Amino acid sequence: MSQNRYQEDRESLKELLQQYRNLKLGRQHRFLEEDSFLRIIDYFDEKDNVKEALEAVEIGLSQFPFASALMVKKADLLIVDKRYLEAIDILETSELYDNSDIDLYILKTDAYLALDQPEKAAALLEAAIQKFEGDEKVDLLFELADVYDDYESFEKVFDCLVLILEQEPANEEALYKICFWTDYTGRNEESINLHQKIIDQLPYSELAWFNLAAAYQGLKLYEKSIDAYQYAVAIDDKFDYAYRNMGDAYLRLRKYKEAVEVLEKVVALTRPEDVIYEAIGHCYHKLGKIAQARFYYKKAVHLNPDDSKLYYKIAVTYMLEKQWQPAVKQLENAMRMHRAITEYNLAMGECKANLGQFKEAVHYFGVVVKHKPKNVSGWEALINCLLTAEYFDEALLQSKNAFVATDHKPVFLFYHSAILFIIGKSKDGLILLEQAMVAAPKLLKKFIDIRPSILQNAQVVDVIARFKRRRKI
Repeated sequence: MSQNRYQEDRESLKELLQQYRNLKLGRQHRFLEEDSFLRIIDYFDEKDNVKEALEAVEIGLSQFPFASALMVKKADLLIVDKRYLEAIDILETSELYDNSDIDLYILKTDAYLALDQPEKAAALLEAAIQKFEGDEKVDLLFELADVYDDYESFEKVFDCLVLILEQEPANEEALYKICFWTDYTGRNEESINLHQKIIDQLPYSELAWFNLAAAYQGLKLYEKSIDAYQYAVAIDDKFDYAYRNMGDAYLRLRKYKEAVEVLEKVVALTRPEDVIYEAIGHCYHKLGKIAQARFYYKKAVHLNPDDSKLYYKIAVTYMLEKQWQPAVKQLENAMRMHRAITEYNLAMGECKANLGQFKEAVHYFGVVVKHKPKNVSGWEALINCLLTAEYFDEALLQSKNAFVATDHKPVFLFYHSAILFIIGKSKDGLILLEQAMVAAPKLLKKFIDIRPSILQNAQVVDVIARFKRRRKI
């Protein structure tokens, strides 16, 4: 039946086009109605033959000079041909005869936007919206939202979407869009109120539940967001974005086991993504399951081999297991892309130190303090490495440099003092120890950790005891 109808339509169009050609050539032809011209124009338009379509619309208007539908069609073609001012003129003429055609306002909006006059486009639509109801009003609100987006009036985009959803709570396009704009504008409380009303009307709208959850998440109300996401996936158990966002909420709550469960559902429902594998790896890392963390980090790096951070995370898992050489290999991969990142150089320095390659370790720690001279942990790593390697003179020099570079952090007075004791300059060491204790007595443990046997020195014990008595007083 449909095949016969299609054949009839083709034959009818073929006959119509022949009559149109006869008209153009001045031959005898059947009278063409306004609708016939519209059909002929659409045919040429679909063939991307704007020139022929414009010619047809001009001939049509010569036959029906007051036909608003033909004027609107002409404006549409003029916009395609980038003749925007002409399009606006013909639309204004058309409006005099029939102002109830929604396409008239949409096309005029397109022309104003093409002329970089978004304010005029917005004013036009704001006035037009008052003339329409139902689906046509919704269509104009979507147009208006796009105009506001074009000239970066983002709060008004959100307002348009609210108006649409108040009229059509189940409108999927608006539900999808308002989730983004809620996050962008930060209007989470309003979104919560709106979606609670929608859910009261449509309790099985998974998109409304999702948007409600996302708004709670925007306010860091993670428990509430998880509850709402669970409603969304109860309605649609293949709603991968709900599982994805729920996983993020569990991560924020440090509920890593639950996060793994929902993120693995994302993996099952969608094509693999490095960010999901990385998140699962992070969860296993936090759960102390280092081998499983490494497994997922490797899956992530397989999908995104240009992310140096993933190689670093794999290296850290090896370091936690004291597998220094495999860690070095992963850090080398990371540093081929980003050589100067502090964390990478610190990790490489630690690996090299544990492999007994102290000169190389000193080099990497030196890179850290060069690029971030106020970084306390970098200086500590460098000095500790020099002490382990028994480069005491260099360690003494770097403890002085660290004190100056970090704006006189007291911890380096303790390092300086301890090194003086190590190299046999106990008198100078005691003087510095007293200065350090005055500045930051809570850091004494750092001093003791450098050389625990130092507590066998009676003078050191006396200084420490004296400061403890002062604190009690």
